[in-house]
Amino acid sequence: MSTVATPEIILTPERSTRITLRSRLQDALPKIVLAPSFVITLVFVYGFIIWTGYLSFTNSKTFPSYDLTGARAYQRLWRWTFENDPPSSWYTSITNMGIFGFLYIGICLALGLFLAILLDQKIRGEGLLRPIYLYPMALSFIVTGVAWKWFLDPGLGLEQTLHQWGWTSFHFDWIKNKDFVIYTVVIAGVWQASGFVMAMFLAGLRGIDGEIMKAAQIDGATTIQLYRRIIIPLLRPVFLSAFIVLAHMAIKSYDLVVALTSGGPGGSAWLPSNFMYEYTFKRNEMAVGSASAIIMLMTISAIIVPYLYSELREKSR
Repeated sequence: MSTVATPEIILTPERSTRITLRSRLQDALPKIVLAPSFVITLVFVYGFIIWTGYLSFTNSKTFPSYDLTGARAYQRLWRWTFENDPPSSWYTSITNMGIFGFLYIGICLALGLFLAILLDQKIRGEGLLRPIYLYPMALSFIVTGVAWKWFLDPGLGLEQTLHQWGWTSFHFDWIKNKDFVIYTVVIAGVWQASGFVMAMFLAGLRGIDGEIMKAAQIDGATTIQLYRRIIIPLLRPVFLSAFIVLAHMAIKSYDLVVALTSGGPGGSAWLPSNFMYEYTFKRNEMAVGSASAIIMLMTISAIIVPYLYSELREKSR
């Protein structure tokens, strides 16, 4: 029985040092590449968050003031929260946020799920319908707002068109009505985001094991029971992810309101983001604007942090 001798690799000190240096460079390369973006994010995101929080405890007006004066800005916002007769700008903003957030998230989830279920039936032309539903998400909120402003304007869009066709009794002036203008923001927002939610639900539906549904059908489950007791519960992670995305978009919505309604009659379409911009840059109340920005940040954090915690907890198991 013959044996094959393998050559023994002998590393000289010079060669060993070269290999060690190369391995160290390979390990350090990702850190070197990511370092600039990490520093930029650290300074221009988290640094400015801390700076904004500091300004909210000062008496800053047109320009920043670094003399701490306590929580006066938060106390003013607290008082304005309950001034509903006549309503303060902050009261209007948070009321609109409640209306917009509830309808925007609820309708997008319901409509997105409905469209996903329809497309999951392997209908003809699915490859054409999916881009049509997803196209609005490719547009910016500015474009969406301007387009819907033209469409909903009584003198230019839907109402004027129907009047020209002979339906002169039709009236739809929500965009100029302070009591209904926030609902036009809901319409435009749902039009833009529902296709994206549909894509999330469709991916979730396509990821469900078909054997589970076949077994349920063999056991006599109807289509409604199949969706209510099996499919929709299995889509819980998709519901949660879609909710997080929509809630984040709702809270920070600014450009859609500006482009669609210009704030509405008398600021009746304001959201907290519009309040923050108005008080910081137009009314020279930087401390109040900073306080409202921190409140928005805390609201987003209250939604996202529990989600991240649950995700990390599941991965650690």
